[in-house]
Amino acid sequence: MIRLDIVSDPICPWCYIGKTYLDQALAERPNHPFTILWHPFQLNPEMPAQGMDRRAYLEGKFGGKEGALRAYAPIVQRAEEIGLNIDFAGIKRTPNTIDAHRLIHWAEAEGVQQEVVDALFRAYFEEGRDIGDAATLTEIAESAGMDRAVTERLLAGEDDKADVRARDTQFREMGVSGVPFFIVAGQHAVPGAQPKETWIKVIDEVLEQLAQAADNPDAANQG
Repeated sequence: MIRLDIVSDPICPWCYIGKTYLDQALAERPNHPFTILWHPFQLNPEMPAQGMDRRAYLEGKFGGKEGALRAYAPIVQRAEEIGLNIDFAGIKRTPNTIDAHRLIHWAEAEGVQQEVVDALFRAYFEEGRDIGDAATLTEIAESAGMDRAVTERLLAGEDDKADVRARDTQFREMGVSGVPFFIVAGQHAVPGAQPKETWIKVIDEVLEQLAQAADNPDAANQG
């Protein structure tokens, strides 16, 4: 199998769109070779722990209501084109995502990382839930098969916060300045929300390379 590392933030709309494109490609190529791992990147690392009112956040970031509307117009259009039911009006708060990233980290150890990532995106973008809230995160964890009591205890403490922040910093030092950011086989970068067709091409090329290596193992081991 080939590692596909995905650097993202569960409140990033382009990450949700990029994930949807990838999922569509994987569905068309069920023989794909990827083992997928998700990694942290906080769009708003300085966000207060309790989050903030989303309208105030967006208007502050984009210079007022009109600026926010202009910035989000292409996102709304792209989401509609690929069938994502994003309810931006239903999102009332922009959370700090450190705990959501901790949950994604713990979910990897439990073998349910994909399920948790899916649930976080749905909860935030389609259900308008606060994914900075411990109760919401605990419900998401439990729905994915994680232990509720253990998740509650972990979220109440400081476990892995420093690790998540260090990994975020590491990706920034590697040159990642925006998400989603995909890394194929630890060496090939695929930045941004690439369309399904791009991912199908990537998958086909990787499968071809694996087939050639299998047919000629001596050549694959040279150099």
